[in-house]
Amino acid sequence: MLKKLDFIQKKYEELAMTVSDPEVIANQTHWQACMKEMSEIEPVVSVYKEYKKVLEEIESTAQLFDEDGMDEEMEAMAKEELASLEERSCQLEEELKIALLPKDPNDGKNVILEVRAGTGGEEAGLFGADLLRMYTRYAERCGWKTEILDLSDTGIGGVKEAVVLIKGRGAYSRLKYESGVHRVQRVPETESSGRIHTSAATVAIMPEVDDVEVEIDPNDVRVDVYRASGHGGQCVNTTDSAVRLTHIPTGLVVTCQDEKSQMKNKDKAFGVLRARLYAMMQEEQEREQSEARRIQVGSGDRSERIRTYNFPQGRVTDHRIGLTLYKLDSFLDGDIDEIVDSLTMSDQAEKMKSFDASVAN
Repeated sequence: MLKKLDFIQKKYEELAMTVSDPEVIANQTHWQACMKEMSEIEPVVSVYKEYKKVLEEIESTAQLFDEDGMDEEMEAMAKEELASLEERSCQLEEELKIALLPKDPNDGKNVILEVRAGTGGEEAGLFGADLLRMYTRYAERCGWKTEILDLSDTGIGGVKEAVVLIKGRGAYSRLKYESGVHRVQRVPETESSGRIHTSAATVAIMPEVDDVEVEIDPNDVRVDVYRASGHGGQCVNTTDSAVRLTHIPTGLVVTCQDEKSQMKNKDKAFGVLRARLYAMMQEEQEREQSEARRIQVGSGDRSERIRTYNFPQGRVTDHRIGLTLYKLDSFLDGDIDEIVDSLTMSDQAEKMKSFDASVAN
């Protein structure tokens, strides 16, 4: 691990010299690339410098015990200082291990969020609307922007299907564990006997990808246009602005009718199609690397039940990490950081086990 950290520090120092070179500064593209690389490894270098400083202080403090004439008070102070330094070195070592874990290349990307009503009829649609609001409220808390790309509602406040673009730094890194089946247990307003019903909605989290990452052959896509409609089929404009894309090789279908411009709807629909194709590519890679998949928090499979929202008990339980919170109202209002943080820590802990095993071997 130390060899790798030495290499990273040396790389950082080389980059620092490079970005101050007038010839490099003149080439803004190259200069910006170097600055970006520097900013990515700077946190690791900063922690590593502190770690080495602490190790030096441990060594110098330990040498005090070899000196003659140390009184009891000085010895007690030295022991306390040494214990504090050793504790700090362990903390920094853990931070460095986490920093060296393989990075998810999608963590810095925007998110395409899909919410679909599952089993449970109208109640599932209402729960889908609850989840959509939860994620949009969370995005607001994080200072991210949201943009509805497609929305099919039930007419009574529920959501059959919604596709939302979430733009913001670290959006994918925070939301990537939300893919899967979300289950709700509550008494529907239409239930006169007070019986608890169980319904479900499916959430898919996909990183937004650009043309370079996923190339789509125009000949593989059938484009249909039609008039956008509102509640109950009500026409919301008089032009064929809504767009439906059908990717012939995979059978994927994407619709977008949020904009009044057919061209804008088409561009957004292609963005969603690229994200779905990218997600399919990732799933295929993960199937081929089944061992690596087990390291992740859950499988991310959309058929996997990941969380239960129990209204009578006011609790939300994440089944992957066995965490239950009794704050359902605030959770559905977008206060989901506690579970997101716990999922991230659990994922890091599993990866750390793999990292330690690889170092030991």
